[in-house]
Amino acid sequence: MSYHDLLPSSWLHGKDEADQPLVSLRKQMDSLFEDFDRGFWARSLDYAVRTNVSETDKEICVTAELPGLTEEDVDLEVFGNRLIIKGEKESETEERKDEKGRQFHRVERMSGAFQRSLALPFEIDADAVKAEVKDGVLTVTVPKPAEVAENTRKIKVTRPA
Repeated sequence: MSYHDLLPSSWLHGKDEADQPLVSLRKQMDSLFEDFDRGFWARSLDYAVRTNVSETDKEICVTAELPGLTEEDVDLEVFGNRLIIKGEKESETEERKDEKGRQFHRVERMSGAFQRSLALPFEIDADAVKAEVKDGVLTVTVPKPAEVAENTRKIKVTRPA
């Protein structure tokens, strides 16, 4: 079965798009649905940092996906109870320049600045935080203050009889 696009933009083949005000709207709507699986704000954020946060009795561990980045590309800051991860991912523009005669129709490699801020339930001791980047994954270990660690209690969960 063949697919026939019956929407108005398909009727504009050969016509100047600048004369058609709905063409721009159609392209923006198409772009919105193409980017839907990456998150609604993906276009405006340039680069989204995905994180996992885990906890033990003594520490909180944050892992962040930063593919293609090294420790020189990442800045980590502590402000009160906030852990701030930021940096910049550069685009590989030389690849596009070197290929003579090649026309790119779509480039999905992301570049640009990013920032992610996480609030923890206690003031962070910046001197005790450890961070490392390995294989594009940033791992940040934040020890809990003694008073927080001492007040943590496990509660047994039971099934009703």
